[in-house]
Amino acid sequence: MSNLAVLPLTIRARRSEDLEQCVEVLREVRLDMGYPGKWPSDPRAWLDHPRLDQAWVAESAPGVIVGHVAVQNGREATRLFVAPAARRQGVGSALLDHVCVLAGGRVILDVTDKAGSAAVAFFEATGWRYTHTTTADSTGPREEAVRLRHYVR
Repeated sequence: MSNLAVLPLTIRARRSEDLEQCVEVLREVRLDMGYPGKWPSDPRAWLDHPRLDQAWVAESAPGVIVGHVAVQNGREATRLFVAPAARRQGVGSALLDHVCVLAGGRVILDVTDKAGSAAVAFFEATGWRYTHTTTADSTGPREEAVRLRHYVR
């Protein structure tokens, strides 16, 4: 169950030459909504981490990246973000639908457990099923414990 994309989107495999633009979009997301909770010392390496199986970008026009998602462990969606200007236009849904198709079924993801979180509202409104909450291995920006909500689709 996904939202109809308003933007004309192309979803394609992320290429190394996309990483700088992805970092800039991630910086916008961080300023707008605080994701990721702790800014990585090397955001390019964080997006291109060796444990990631594959990553994709959403383009609203050739060369204009408006979203990103990666997969690790064959079925775990991670590093999902959408440019603030492209939110509520189906970009996140389109990226996750793409991952679900390529993963051949069940996909899992987690999101920080913040009350009123736009990410939590998005996942719950688009057919993801909450399964449980855990404490993350890493800490938040002030070294606080981070709780993660886990979802499956």
